[in-house]
This record gives sequence, structure tokens and C-alpha cells, in this order.
Amino acid sequence: MFEIAKNLINSLNFVIIITFIISNLPAFKRFIQKDEYSRFDLVILGIIFSFFGIAGTYLGTNVNGAVASTRIIGVMAGGILYGPFVGIVSGIITGIHRILYDIQGITSIACGLTTMIAGFVSAFIYTRDRKYSKWVYGLIGGIFVVSIEMLLVLFISRPTYMAFNIVKSIYLPLSFANAIGICIVILLIQKIFDEKDQASAIQAQLSLEIANKTLPYFRDINDESLQKICSIIKDSTDLAAVSITDKHRVLAYSGLDCDYHSKKHPINPLTTGTVFDTGKHLILNTSEEIKCQNLDCNLKSCIIVPLYEGNEVTKTLKLYSTKEKGISYTHEKLALGLSQLMSTQMELSKVTNLKALASKAEIKALQAQINPHFLFNSLNTIVSFVRINPDKARELIVNLSVFLRYNIEESNGFVDISKEIEQVKAYIAIEQARFGDKLKIEYDIDKDIKLTIPSLIIQPIVENAIKHGVLESKGKGKVVISIKKQSENSVLVTIEDDGFGVPGEVIDSLSSETQSQNKIGMANVHNRLKHLYGHGLKIENLKIGTKISFVLKQKEAVL
Repeated sequence: MFEIAKNLINSLNFVIIITFIISNLPAFKRFIQKDEYSRFDLVILGIIFSFFGIAGTYLGTNVNGAVASTRIIGVMAGGILYGPFVGIVSGIITGIHRILYDIQGITSIACGLTTMIAGFVSAFIYTRDRKYSKWVYGLIGGIFVVSIEMLLVLFISRPTYMAFNIVKSIYLPLSFANAIGICIVILLIQKIFDEKDQASAIQAQLSLEIANKTLPYFRDINDESLQKICSIIKDSTDLAAVSITDKHRVLAYSGLDCDYHSKKHPINPLTTGTVFDTGKHLILNTSEEIKCQNLDCNLKSCIIVPLYEGNEVTKTLKLYSTKEKGISYTHEKLALGLSQLMSTQMELSKVTNLKALASKAEIKALQAQINPHFLFNSLNTIVSFVRINPDKARELIVNLSVFLRYNIEESNGFVDISKEIEQVKAYIAIEQARFGDKLKIEYDIDKDIKLTIPSLIIQPIVENAIKHGVLESKGKGKVVISIKKQSENSVLVTIEDDGFGVPGEVIDSLSSETQSQNKIGMANVHNRLKHLYGHGLKIENLKIGTKISFVLKQKEAVL
């Protein structure tokens, strides 16, 4: 037994050394550090871990006609780390090889079947919720699979006395070698994942630091501010050069001197243009891929990431290295992080400009319809999301842009009802971001409504239901918005909330037309409806809440 253990340990050492060497190869690190694996990637991983299993078979020790080996190490480690597909594929390949390797041996069938079972066991471990580290499950799984193997040897292998002697001789050393081997292989490869997570954390921190430094320059985006942004990114990283482009030319450049990449130079449509067209980042690993016309250019690799304003790519950020294949995983994560943060900052810049417009006299319609506190509260909400959830911040910026643009552009006429509904939903999205689960909205809107209606006729009533109905109740509340066809030329709009209700004096003032004409909200909508259609709002106080309804008809006119 001692000699068997010694040989198995030698075999285990070989597997560990090979794993250590392969896991430290840059190409292998880049491959296994992917955020997502294609089916082809998983096939490659299955073959790689099959190699470990097959190598374990060849390094095995002959014991009374059987082969005691470490072949299940690769199978178990692959399945536990990368999932069912890798575990099962490597288990089947290694298992078939084990049977063919010693097809006349008395344990070949039992050992081959066990190797395939090991693939399914590793797949099961991967799919379970794990309380402990993966290596712990590898240790337990290794002992379990070897135990299954010994049982199969006893039941399948003949003659029985030989099978018994084989099990007696190899069970303990085989269990130990395989269980420890699985643990070590998992830990070695897991270390690469940990490096990836650590690199991501470092780059996220660096992205935030760069965002803080560049934030003042996004308040007024121009060639000078973009140049300063590139310089800050360049000085904060180990990159050779940084540039920002639009779809046609370089807008700003900082780094190694190269006329071809400098400011005002036209971009290469085969590289940067691809990012504009696809909206996906692109890594160029050689100078040939960069296609610089200067043969002496020192820039050998590059990553190009899109910068969004809303849903449109308007600019790109380029990070350069002087080494071929010099864009590492950490550089890629940094570039993607900067892309997201810079896109958010550009959206915030647009909102800031809209905020400045809010004080100008030419948008009186906006002032007449929006409480100024709403604009400032919205901006504060967006700012609060910029750090913790940039995607949400971008979504809110788009919603605020839709809301403000609609109020500015459509305040004096008639619009398609679909645009009015879009504006209402944008407003509600902002309010729900502010108040979270305190505010619930339900929509009951008929599809394919074709109607031209007065602009800014629904949102003020929805705003009133939220502000004075739901939110003043200091608890959770719900607003139901119903827009239903009455005929081809009219719809019934109903806004119902479960809040406090409308005070009787407000209803009386609307009926008697004693409310000030310059008041926003219900009075404004009520008077416009009466002017256009001859009837205003119908207000009903329910047992809980309020129901406000009105009819909108097709009318070609201008307010």
C-alpha cells in the first residue's frame, strides 16, 4: 500500500505542476477569465480537463491487473469550476479513454463508468447552492466518487477475490490522492478568478477616481474639456495614449506623439466606425489591426469603447498600449467602466443644460406646468444613482430628457396620444425612482389608439394624484391610469388613486370657475377641456381615494 501511495503522490505532483504551469500562461488566463463562455469555449474547456484526466490514466500505477490513477481530478475540477457541460464532456471523454486504455483489464469497465459518473457528480455539485468553498465540495466529491468506483469494481470485476484484493490495496491511497488533487487544482484555478475579481475591484476604484477628476469638465463639453479629460485618464493609468473621437474625427488626444492619431485627424471607419455601428467595444491587438498610416507608430494595441448619449453612440474612447496584445483584462475592465461613467456624465451634462434653460422666459409653458422642485428633486435622484447604479442613472436621464423635451416642444398644440402617454410614463419612472415601493402604478391602456389630443393634458392630473393623493398619505399608495376607447374619435381617461381625496372646496372652485387662471394642475386642465370640448373634469371622491375622469376627442385645432 505504501508503494501505491508513493506512486499516486508522484502522479499527483505531476498533475499539480502541469496545472500550475498552464494556469499561469497569459493566454490561458485570458481564456478562463471571460465573463461569458460560448458553447465552443465550453467544448475547449472540456477537452482541456479531459487532458488532465487522460494524463492521470497514463501516470497510473498497475495493481494486480488494475490501474490506480488520478484521472478523476481533471473531470471533477472541470465540472465544479465550469459547470455541467464541461464536467460531463470531460467525464465521457476520459471514461471512454480509460476503457480503451486497458480494455482487457478486470477493472477497465468499472473505472470507465466511474469516470463518467464523476462528470455527473461534478455537474450536480455545480448546480447546488454552496455553503462552503468549492474545494471543500471537491474534497468530499473525490472521496465519494472513489467509493463508488470501489463498489463498482467489487460488483463488476471478476474474479471476485482479485477485485477484493485490489479494493483493499488501493482504496485509501486512491481516495486521498484524488480528493487532495481535486482540492489543489480547484484552488490553483480559483486563484485566477480571484485575481480577476481583485483586478475588477481595482479598476472600478480607478474608474471612480477618474470620474471624480473629470466631472467638472463634463459641465460644458467642448474640445478643450475633452482634451483635459484625455490628459487626466492618461496621467492616471499606465496607458501610452488616450483619445476621444466622434464618428468622423479625433476630438482630443493625449499621449505618445503620432500625427495620425492626433486631434482633428479623420478616424479609420474600419475600426472606430465598427464600434459606432455595433455599439460594442473592440480590441485591436496589433499595429496592423490599428491600421496606422505611420509605419513608425509606437502604438501597437488599442481598445475602443462606445460613449452613449441616451441610446445613441455619439463618441468613442480609445486606450492605447505600446505592446502588441498589450490590452489586458484589467485595461478592458477599466475602459468599460469609464465608458459607462462617462456616458452617464455626458447625459448629466445635457440635463444640466436643460436645468439652466428652466430659468429662461421662453419656456413659460414648462414653468406653468412643472413645479420647479420636481426638476431639482429629479436631478438629485439621478445624482444619487450615478455611483451606485450608473445604468439606472442613465435610464432616469433619458426619462427626464423625454419629459422636459416634451414640455418644451409640445406645450402649445395638439399631439398624438402616444407621445402624451410616453411623457406620462417618463414622469412616473422618475417619481418611482424617488419614492421606491411607496408608489405603485397600474396601466390599463388600449392598444392602437389613433387620436390627436391637447398636449400636457394627462400628466398634470397624474401628478396631482401622486403628490396630493398618494404621497401625502405617508404610506404606500397606488395610482391606476386608464385610457379606453369610446369610439374611433374619442377616449375616456380615468386616473384613480387610493389617497386622501380632493377637498370639497377645490371641487367647488372648479365648478364655479373661481380658481386663479394661472394656477397649474387641475384648474389648468379643467379650463382647457371646457374651452375645447365644452366639459371639464369629473371628480369623484371614493370611500378610499379619488377618481378623476374626462373625455378626449379628435380635434384638429391649436390651443
